[in-house]
Amino acid sequence: MDRLIYTAMTGASHILQQQAAVSENLANNNTPGFRAAINTFRAVPLEGEGLATRVFVVDSTAGADFTPGAMQPTGRDLDIAIDGKGWIAVQAPDGKESYTRNGSFQTTSNGVLQTRSGLNVLGDNGIITLPPNTEVTIAKDGTISTVQTGTKPAAVVTVGRIKLTNPSEDQLVRGEDGMFRTKDGNNAEADGKVTVMVGNLESSNVNAVEAMVNMITLARQFDTQMKMLQTADNNAKAASQLLNINA
Repeated sequence: MDRLIYTAMTGASHILQQQAAVSENLANNNTPGFRAAINTFRAVPLEGEGLATRVFVVDSTAGADFTPGAMQPTGRDLDIAIDGKGWIAVQAPDGKESYTRNGSFQTTSNGVLQTRSGLNVLGDNGIITLPPNTEVTIAKDGTISTVQTGTKPAAVVTVGRIKLTNPSEDQLVRGEDGMFRTKDGNNAEADGKVTVMVGNLESSNVNAVEAMVNMITLARQFDTQMKMLQTADNNAKAASQLLNINA
C-alpha cells in the first residue's frame, strides 16, 4: 500500500512542478522576446521488487522554444528587435554576461543604457553610457549614435555598438532569472551578421491557448493522482478493520 501512496505522491508533486512552468510561460505571454520553456515528463524505473513496467514519472525541463515571435511596431527610438536569429548581450546581476531578446531599453539618470528590468546593456567595449541632452539613433548593426539636442544634424557622435551575438541554440541554457547563458560559462563572441529592427519589439512566442489547455490537462492528471491517494487510504482503512475483526 505504501508503494501506491509514494508513487501517486511523486506523480502529483511533479505535476505541480510542470504546472508551475506552464504558469510561468502564461504569465510571460506579454513579455517582449520571451522564449517559452518546454517541460516534459520522463519515466524513471523503480528499484526493488515488482514488475519492470512499474515506473515513476518526473518532470524534466527539455529546453526552450526558440520559435521567433511576431514583430510589434512601437515607434520608440530605444526599442529594438532582433531580425532573425541572434541575442542581445546584457550584464546579469552577478556581473556575468547573459543574453535576451527583449530589446526594450531605457536610460538611467547617469545615462547608462539598461533593459526595462534594470540590466545593463553591453557593447563591444563594456557597458554603454549615453551623454546627456542628446537624441539617440540605433543603426541596424546595433551602432548607437547621438546628436546634441538643438545642434545641427551633422554633429553626430558614435557612442558604441550593442553587442549582438548568435551562439548555437543547443549551447544555451535558461537561468532562474529568465536570461540565457552559454553552457560552458564563456562569453559568446559578437556576430556582425546579426541585425536589429529599430522601433519594434518582438512579442513572446508563448501560445496562450495551448498553455491554457496544458494547464487544464495537468489539473486533471493531478486530480487522478489525488484519487489514487484516496483509494490507497480507503484500502488501508478497510484492511485495518478486517485485522481488528480477526483479532
